[in-house]
Amino acid sequence: MADTHSDRPTGGEEPVSGADVVVVGGGATGLSTAWWLARSGVDVLVLEAGVVGFGASGRNGGGCTHGISPLFAEEQRLWPMMDDLLGYPTEFSPHRVRIVLNDEQNTRFQRMHEIAKRYGFKSEALDPVQLCEIVPLAGEETLGGYYHSFGGHANPHRTVQAYAWAIQDHGGRVLQHTTVDGFTVAGGRVTAVETTRGSIGCQKLVLAAGPYTGALTGMLGDEVPVQPARAEMIVTEPLPLMQVGGVDGNGLYGRQTLRGNLAYGGGPHEWFDLDDMAGRRPASSPVTRSIAKRVAELFPKAAHARVIRSWAGFIENTPDGRPVIDRLRGVDNVVAATMSSVGFGLSPASGHAIQQLVTDGECAFTDLSTFSLARFDGLASDWRGQLGWGAVA
Repeated sequence: MADTHSDRPTGGEEPVSGADVVVVGGGATGLSTAWWLARSGVDVLVLEAGVVGFGASGRNGGGCTHGISPLFAEEQRLWPMMDDLLGYPTEFSPHRVRIVLNDEQNTRFQRMHEIAKRYGFKSEALDPVQLCEIVPLAGEETLGGYYHSFGGHANPHRTVQAYAWAIQDHGGRVLQHTTVDGFTVAGGRVTAVETTRGSIGCQKLVLAAGPYTGALTGMLGDEVPVQPARAEMIVTEPLPLMQVGGVDGNGLYGRQTLRGNLAYGGGPHEWFDLDDMAGRRPASSPVTRSIAKRVAELFPKAAHARVIRSWAGFIENTPDGRPVIDRLRGVDNVVAATMSSVGFGLSPASGHAIQQLVTDGECAFTDLSTFSLARFDGLASDWRGQLGWGAVA
């Protein structure tokens, strides 16, 4: 896709005085929030320490099917429209298939099957023969699977760039290579964000900085508990295109690209302390061998395919694995958001929810109470150790 915005500054040295709303974090959640704000006529500025989407938002499986979330219905409503709404391609492809290799997987995927039907979405069980007709790279030795006539996948790289361009189209600004060092607080409100570009004033503030969200909210006395981890992906050489490119199973998430590559990832995660992240490249590790092995098990007829690329990005997880979207206590003009490693697919809906929380005081289309920060009140100080989320040596 040609860069039709090459004349628009996104990381230069032009002076910046401030904005009505400052969004810290240029990942999918922060960019979507800023886009929704900009298209609502709000003067919005995104601050990104690196390059937009360079973290996990541009380095994930691209899945857009999160049934166990109060944002699910809005996610499904919006994704089919995102290319038209943004004005740029996301490469969104509809529908999703879940392959069942054992009874444990069947229990988990059947839950999604039942949730979808409650929402009125079409979902059907597949026997092994039906599965192989839709997913010819799968093997006959499965328990079948589920076909969802909803959900789907998109290209993370194209999507985050589409958000950034669409923000600018609506008059918003995106500043890259701008690190946040602190905040100025007066009268119980954040009045400015202190950055490597100087002090940037704001009326309202959104903190959606991925693994750094915890440290930034901690500066304001209401820390969102998160732990950074490395998430990894592999890409195979191109293979014949399947009827449905979005296929999950065997502990993996991912998609088949438009060129036919299989792009897949999945744990286990390698945990980090935040202070160690700056000195570590988000590079791949031996975990990619486990991913490659599981991809071959999921797609036996693609077991011969060579892995041609791998990459990694840093994600963050809350103690219970669920997102936080909430106002901070003690400062009444700050909203904090972490999607706890599922930010990309939910970004159209989460950005909409955060925009409404900022501009209207509440989300009109769903109940965000399960995303409350208060659920972590009384959390043990050693919760990372209790969960086994220790940093690597």
